[in-house]
Amino acid sequence: MRKWGQHLLIDERVAKREVDYAEITKSDTVLEIGPGKGILTKILAERASKVIAIEIDKRFVNYLEKILPENVEIIHADVMDIDLREIQFDKVVSNLPFEISSPITFKLLETNFSKAVIIYQKEFAKRIVARPRSKDYSRLSVVMYYKTISRILETVPKTAFRPIPKVDGAIVEIVPRESPAFFVMDENFFYEFLNRVFSNRRKTLGKIVKNYYGIEIGEKFYKKRIEELEPEEIGELCNYILERI
Repeated sequence: MRKWGQHLLIDERVAKREVDYAEITKSDTVLEIGPGKGILTKILAERASKVIAIEIDKRFVNYLEKILPENVEIIHADVMDIDLREIQFDKVVSNLPFEISSPITFKLLETNFSKAVIIYQKEFAKRIVARPRSKDYSRLSVVMYYKTISRILETVPKTAFRPIPKVDGAIVEIVPRESPAFFVMDENFFYEFLNRVFSNRRKTLGKIVKNYYGIEIGEKFYKKRIEELEPEEIGELCNYILERI
């Protein structure tokens, strides 16, 4: 379990609330990543039309195959090796392995789910919803704002997991926007730009843009740092740079 950063949820009350938040109905196909011993999976199977559970650990796969009903499809694989766009599902309900929360979340953003309710490490959850001028504001915060409407629903105490992690968890609701929150000319360039500026967050934007792109930017942004900008302003700056290179 620890090999993949997986801390299994053992509190059934938390699992039931997580499923309640997702508003699962008999018309839903639900994706679960890292079902472990199936505490969430059982509840999902009772309420959904179908559950697709992706589990990397063969021991858990063998166990789950014995206890779960027929409307659960178990995929024995590393989720990072799967193209989730090829799987048909409506909603996502998971207790994600903490160590790979970021790459899994970015993979999910490429799919067409209607709602996700996910347990993350609390510190990661705070980064998802962080706003400018906070220590948690990051590339993740900007992308999640751009693509989704996300909120923290509740804190989950670390005692609800086994093995007990060092930090609490949090249940996060993620609802994709019908269209992005603001306009960017080129998403790939936008994501690349976010990587560069947030990895140099202590430098002023004027210096970063001059070093990487060889152009000057106006006074509005020149002396500011990336953590001071609203997501919309970052999009504006990104488009400004792209137009000039």
